[in-house]
Amino acid sequence: MKIYTSLSALLALTLLLGACQNTKPKMNLMPDNLPTAPVAEIKDSVLTIHEHTRVDPYFWMRLTDEQKNAEEKDEQTQKVWNYLEEENAYLKTVMSKTETLQTELFDEIVGRIKKDDESAPYFKNGYWYYSKYADGKEYPLYCRKAKTLDNPEEVYLDVNTLAEGYTYYAASGIRISPDNKILAFGEDTVSRRVYTMRFLNLETGEFLADEIPNCQAGGAWANDNRTFFYTTKNKVSLLSEKIWRHELATSLDEDVMVYHEKDPSYYIGVDKSKSDQYIIIGESSTLASDYQILAANNPKGEFRQFTPREDVHEYSIEHFEDKFYILTNKDAVNFRLMETPVNETNIENWKEVIPHREDVLLDGIELFKNYLVLSERSNALTHIRIINQTNKDEHYLEFDETAYVAYISTNTEFNTETLRFGYSSMTTPSSTIDYDMANKTKEVKKVQEVIGGHNPDEYITERLFAPARDGKKVPISLVYKKGLKKNGKAPLLLYAYGSYGATMDPWFSSTRLSLLDRGFVYAIAHIRGSQALGRHWYDDGKMMNKMNTFNDYIDVGQYLVKENYTTSKHMYAMGGSAGGLLMGAVVNMAPELFNGAIAAVPFVDVVSTMLDETIPLTTNEFDEWGNPKNKDAYDYMLSYSPYDNVEAKAYPHLLITTGLFDSQVQYWEPAKWIAKLRANKTDNNILMMHTNMEAGHGGASGRFKRYKETAMEYAFMIMLESQED
Repeated sequence: MKIYTSLSALLALTLLLGACQNTKPKMNLMPDNLPTAPVAEIKDSVLTIHEHTRVDPYFWMRLTDEQKNAEEKDEQTQKVWNYLEEENAYLKTVMSKTETLQTELFDEIVGRIKKDDESAPYFKNGYWYYSKYADGKEYPLYCRKAKTLDNPEEVYLDVNTLAEGYTYYAASGIRISPDNKILAFGEDTVSRRVYTMRFLNLETGEFLADEIPNCQAGGAWANDNRTFFYTTKNKVSLLSEKIWRHELATSLDEDVMVYHEKDPSYYIGVDKSKSDQYIIIGESSTLASDYQILAANNPKGEFRQFTPREDVHEYSIEHFEDKFYILTNKDAVNFRLMETPVNETNIENWKEVIPHREDVLLDGIELFKNYLVLSERSNALTHIRIINQTNKDEHYLEFDETAYVAYISTNTEFNTETLRFGYSSMTTPSSTIDYDMANKTKEVKKVQEVIGGHNPDEYITERLFAPARDGKKVPISLVYKKGLKKNGKAPLLLYAYGSYGATMDPWFSSTRLSLLDRGFVYAIAHIRGSQALGRHWYDDGKMMNKMNTFNDYIDVGQYLVKENYTTSKHMYAMGGSAGGLLMGAVVNMAPELFNGAIAAVPFVDVVSTMLDETIPLTTNEFDEWGNPKNKDAYDYMLSYSPYDNVEAKAYPHLLITTGLFDSQVQYWEPAKWIAKLRANKTDNNILMMHTNMEAGHGGASGRFKRYKETAMEYAFMIMLESQED
């Protein structure tokens, strides 16, 4: 279990869907005439709070899970269903000229992916573990080899077999018992991120009778090899709520609840320390963390609180030998590292190891017997610092490129001098590298293979800083193909997220090449709300500072126009989820800056969602957005909520995507938004929405199907670029 204070690495892999560059297709792909667009029924609902009234004409679009899953649809469900299907049909008609292009893009994107790829193996508890894909298969095979890589391969989980018969399937949170005999994993067949825990006997290949519904993926094995700790969710809000102890081959009725989180502003989960000596229950809100610990050799014992919970105190813990290391922001905005004896974990016993620094965010650590490795972030770049604990010598890994991402990878062993880390840039494919911390030598274990070839020298990546309106400098990472003329004629896709402290690092994307090779520039705006420049960069982009996020993005766009990378006629905006909120806000605030925008699973009905505590994420995020039950927060959120600020004016071309079963951003937010936009906008620009009727927040499952939507998004921009100047 690594210590991390941000979601940047996971969220970077789930949200970097696109990018862009220059040559226009010769054929005009725009529709000859726009067909008649769907018109949603107006049925006003009056919403009043703080003596202020909003009228929502599309509140009726909200369906419960029971309505969506019912075999026979009631009148309201059928009306919503019909509307979503009409929007899908409208999109298909509008983009009919791009069907060949979409196929071409999809084939290009998938064609660059190595079909029989496998990950670099790592060693844990007597086995080498890795995953791989069989040629043409959508889902991974999880494999291992005992003791050495020369031994026979054991495929311990074939997700392709499990996924047969399902339109959506996800296997997640894989946990193997300490004796290597039982596999536990979560299974989701709906895309609501609600899992059933299943258990597989790895010696016989047979599933156990034990099945636990309504779970969060993951969990922790005790060291007796038969006790498993897991997390269940509130069936209404889907928030993780209770931790349970289950013994194999016993009834679920006998399971013991070991923890109940009664504060709905906290997420909870249970995992195991890297040392395998502790079961750790973690609870976290936006501003605070809390932990309960139990010796893994004593599964029926009582969990004890690590240190008393505070309203404002974020920290994370890792066990090593006779102490715990703690990464904490107590009196340290950018975090500092502490240590404490295993039996004296209250905060008054903590001693400082690495002090706080104003200009460096301490993002994570990895522990080894003789080394301490730190993941740091400064000047919008990641740095890996290695400290020899025996002689206190230290050094940083060196990287040559101006914009890159480096991260601590899978390191399961303590007694080793080898650090595994990952490296990538916008021109350099992802690499898995083993670094000898004593000899300071690197061994590349795996480089992402781009089928058909990829020459990094054909592309240029840059790091720029755009002046924001309040004097701050906003970092930008961008990439384009050599030969680009900075004359303002190149199409440019400006991507950003800007929430939760998640930093969108400059990763390589083979998918993106389909845009770069067509002349697009791809840029990432490292706006406030991320932690690109440290914790203060996040704090300046949330709660009552949220407008900074939107202003930064607009200022970056204007700077790129000023520097002749593009013009507003060729600029495209893209963001997903909370980045979709960004899209909704900026097209309200500066619609003239963009030719088009793509809003993926967009969080756009901010006030209504944050007033509804039955919706997943709402209560946990009051410290991210504010609680609109408080008038000052209500007024501020109302000032930028995209749905509430739709006006009668011209908007850029818009493509909106959503998933019917999305538990993070409910489908009705984008559905209501597009209906209101269509009823109010004064332009003739294209406005479309695609609803995946079988998926949720992450889109389609499987390795390749998701790229159908990516191809559609790319074709949308290329279609707009195909118009004659």
